[in-house]
Amino acid sequence: MQKLIFGAIALFALTLTVPACKDKVEVVGFGSVEVEFDNQAEGAPLVFGKDYTNVAGEKLQFSMFNYYISNVVLIKEDGTRYVVPKDASYFLCKHDDAASRLLKFSNVPAGDYTKLEFVVGIDSAKSVSPIAERTGVLDPATGASGHYWSWNSGYIFMKMEGTSPAAPAAGNFHFEYHIGLFGGKDSPTLNNLKTINLSVPNDAAIVREGGDTPHFHLFVNPLEMFGTPTTVSIADKPAAHGDPFSAVLANNYADMFEIDHVHN
Repeated sequence: MQKLIFGAIALFALTLTVPACKDKVEVVGFGSVEVEFDNQAEGAPLVFGKDYTNVAGEKLQFSMFNYYISNVVLIKEDGTRYVVPKDASYFLCKHDDAASRLLKFSNVPAGDYTKLEFVVGIDSAKSVSPIAERTGVLDPATGASGHYWSWNSGYIFMKMEGTSPAAPAAGNFHFEYHIGLFGGKDSPTLNNLKTINLSVPNDAAIVREGGDTPHFHLFVNPLEMFGTPTTVSIADKPAAHGDPFSAVLANNYADMFEIDHVHN
């Protein structure tokens, strides 16, 4: 009888431990991930030349909206961080070039990823590295053309331009915001680098070897440049470059990014 009781207890314990062991099966291998930056304004895809209204109540139309994304990190639900190799982690996202806004990463460790981290801008280490080490979208003469200040030896992190009746007529109603500055090399400057941390709203991005490529779909709202935490009026400030006001704009655009959903 005792043997039967002990046997029953052992069998019951086995039924409890087997599922637990299955839950702890380690996921191994590598897969790929895509991150899409989808520019949206007033609840619909951003359209150049279309009328929008900022939080100051001013009408405006966009003609340029470009930004650098770098130092991408994928974070699993257990907090494990996968840092994308630095040389494969610099992108110049242009609104009029959809391909530039679709970031692709391979050799990503398998796992369930629930958070995404990246920097808006180009970090100081890369900004001061030898020109020979800055290729592709970082080459001041080619890929970064129009997004590099020779007078300041630095990249323009965010470039927004357009027209508005609130802008000066003498300047053809043009407004432009070119935001850069990484803290300075030989002398201190503003540091407008912004690290963005985002969480998935629902399902995690599931990376498995041989599986489908999960796709982070981000919405980016350029109208956030004009509000939160500071309301920006085009009438008051139709242009900004390396001046102190650039820090206000950088603080505003830090929250223009959100993960809308994940495709698996």
